[in-house]
Amino acid sequence: MNKLILKTTKSGLLAAALMASISASAETIEVKTLKYAGPYAVAQPWMADSVNIKGEAFDLKQLLDSPLSFTLLNKGKEVTAAQLLADKQDALHLASFCVSNTQRTKATIAVEGLEQYRLFVDGEQVAVNGDKAETILTPSQHTVVIKYLTRKNASSDKKSIKLTVTAANGAPLSVGDAAAKRAYNIYDVICAPNYPSVSISPNGKFIVVRKTWVDRKGNNHSMSELRNSQTNRVMATFEENVKWMPASNKLYFTQKASDSSIAGEEKQDGTLQLITINPLTMEREVLASHLPEGWFQFTPDEKTLIYTLYTEGRKKDAQVYDVKEPDDRQPGWRSRSYLAKFDLASGVLQPLTFGYHNVYLSDISADSRYLLIGKSEERLTKRPTTLNSYYRLNLNDMSVETLIEKGEFLNSAQFSPDGKSILVTASPEAFNGIGKNVEEGQTPSMIDTQLYLMTLSDKKVRPLTRDFNPNVLSTEWSKVDGNIYFTAEDKDCVHLFQLNPKSGKFTLLKTPEEYIKSFSLASSAAEMAFSGQSASNADRLYKMNTKTLKSQLVDDLSARELKDVELGECKAWNFVNSRGDTLCCRYYLPPHFDAAKKYPMIVNYYGGCSPTSRMFQSRYPHHVYAAMGYVVLVVNPSGATGFGQKFSARHVDTAGEGVAEDIISSTQAFCDEHAFVNRKKIGCIGASYGGFMTQYLQTKTDLFAAAISHAGISDHTSYWGEGYWGYSYSEVSMANEYPWTNKHLFVDQSPLYNADKIHTPLLFVHGTADNNVPVGESIQLYTALKLLGRPTAMVLVDGQDHHIIDYEKRLKWQNTIFAWFAKWLQDDASWWTEMYGDEKM
Repeated sequence: MNKLILKTTKSGLLAAALMASISASAETIEVKTLKYAGPYAVAQPWMADSVNIKGEAFDLKQLLDSPLSFTLLNKGKEVTAAQLLADKQDALHLASFCVSNTQRTKATIAVEGLEQYRLFVDGEQVAVNGDKAETILTPSQHTVVIKYLTRKNASSDKKSIKLTVTAANGAPLSVGDAAAKRAYNIYDVICAPNYPSVSISPNGKFIVVRKTWVDRKGNNHSMSELRNSQTNRVMATFEENVKWMPASNKLYFTQKASDSSIAGEEKQDGTLQLITINPLTMEREVLASHLPEGWFQFTPDEKTLIYTLYTEGRKKDAQVYDVKEPDDRQPGWRSRSYLAKFDLASGVLQPLTFGYHNVYLSDISADSRYLLIGKSEERLTKRPTTLNSYYRLNLNDMSVETLIEKGEFLNSAQFSPDGKSILVTASPEAFNGIGKNVEEGQTPSMIDTQLYLMTLSDKKVRPLTRDFNPNVLSTEWSKVDGNIYFTAEDKDCVHLFQLNPKSGKFTLLKTPEEYIKSFSLASSAAEMAFSGQSASNADRLYKMNTKTLKSQLVDDLSARELKDVELGECKAWNFVNSRGDTLCCRYYLPPHFDAAKKYPMIVNYYGGCSPTSRMFQSRYPHHVYAAMGYVVLVVNPSGATGFGQKFSARHVDTAGEGVAEDIISSTQAFCDEHAFVNRKKIGCIGASYGGFMTQYLQTKTDLFAAAISHAGISDHTSYWGEGYWGYSYSEVSMANEYPWTNKHLFVDQSPLYNADKIHTPLLFVHGTADNNVPVGESIQLYTALKLLGRPTAMVLVDGQDHHIIDYEKRLKWQNTIFAWFAKWLQDDASWWTEMYGDEKM
């Protein structure tokens, strides 16, 4: 077993370094041109004594260890290697070039002709032996920086400077000119900026987009960009997470008051202030002070804030404590939410709800008169175990009308613009199943989200999406045209749709992107803003007129981030399974693909209740795998949402049956149709339920040469009882079945009880703090395979939950995956051996 423990290292410099021209053989590359910054003059200090406290005499080369920021290279100039010693003064200099590689390799960097220098690769100093330095290059683009010293009294003999890079194993390296394209790498996935959310002003004239990124030291960054939607230009940037007020076209945010508060305001250190920004003048104004801590929402008239606050329940003894209900194991379960009203004029905070159960705000009517509030309660003895009630609270007289009492399978609700109806998102089984559209004997998937319309006057409910296959995600009801706009999983895409609630007509909005991440409607103009990406491009920002339904590009973040990157092709490929279902698949090819060659292949899937989407920056990065020389096949087997209720219902009460056959058959068919796949070198990878599928597949086939399960379920019974959401997710996947009622699903379909059938080299990776799928799920099957003498390994990521978030740990986790596939699919065990040694200690 191997265990990843956080090890603090200085991460590399992501410098915009000029790539040097190639000269020489495939094994050795000579660097002809570099990016240069300098000279930075240095001088010998006044010699108060001849030696220091250590008895050492002064030498100017000691200045090589003094700080000099590599960011100076950002404004550097292009020089040839021969020009590096052109300056004849006591000075420090910086020179850099970039090396790209698609395979892990040990490289030797030789610097001939420079006597006093330090060598850095991605910001890390590399030890130099003679005129050479050895370093390990993982698949990526690497920045090499030479920090060197020149002397005015140096020999006048003209020295020849020669820089070369050599791959020890003959692996291909790229040290190209400025126009050369590099391979896509893991840093592009983790560090590249993206647009997670977008919002448009009420009048549609301004757009705020949230921008986030991670630097190569693992620091998270975020800012808000304010854009003029007519000119598309950036007007301002804010560190604060600013939001639009409902009507006045001003931005707002909250901050703790301090001595640096806005001029003219009374000092109120430590109090929470509500501050507005006028986007035309950038003037800031304190709208309110002494705000309570907590999440709030403006009423549309901007007079009141509706708060969601919490009351703490009885605290647990830190050492010995009881568990009231299964969910009481989760942090915060004993706290209960309630609503309160904060009057901006008086500063009075008025509680609006009180009680034992959690109460939450769903919506506020356009006239600011009514709140649509929800109440959730548990019912553990019957599916569904969570019930939701909805009420309409009149803020004028505090009267309350019950709209839905203890509703089953409900998700959310919002008012219509006129306040006469509510739009409800819920499962197909909600409202006594009026939205169901499955075959006889099928149980619908609880997460195949449908839309329902309730008329408040008579409480009648009408299903809107029963015959609509895409799976509803986020919704917004336009106050301008009365249409409902929403995103939905549409096969392996996420598309934007418009629904006319009167006619029931759906319109797929034509956008350039395959995966819409966020959208926002203007409340008083026919304008929309949205962001998205596709299988082969990163984020872009758009605006759309909701009358013409034509989109326009506002900002192409992808073009900037990928301008120097060469991606392989991504192509759609479908497969019809034995039941007649058309499976939506796609495949990625390596850059410079040659159909005459044989390539190893990685198969990726989820196999659970959701599709593997065409998202570009995935945690299982298909283009990165392709850049490493793999063909990548993505399979969306039966059971996923986005393909209609009958299709998604095939996830329920199957525990991998049918899904495994889909993955195996589609992989075999793909190989039959594509001769460039090396059938003896096929790997597979999945996470969470997909990790279970990885384990389960190996009990059914010897098709795969290597397999990786991240946070996978090995025993449905232990996951059902141990995972925070084990029993509740089983309401989806094992509907109305339990370990004591269905041994076939919970035991026979668990990989642990079929461990003797597994012969494929199987890697388990898991966070030790995983509360969703506990780490024991990997430990127990790993132990079984070790006792059976089967090829296996386990890598635990210390302190990480279901997703590996920590920057350094995520890099090691990703490299573990790359190394395992390299070992078994590319016959190169060096990466794995370097990370974890031989199988035995």
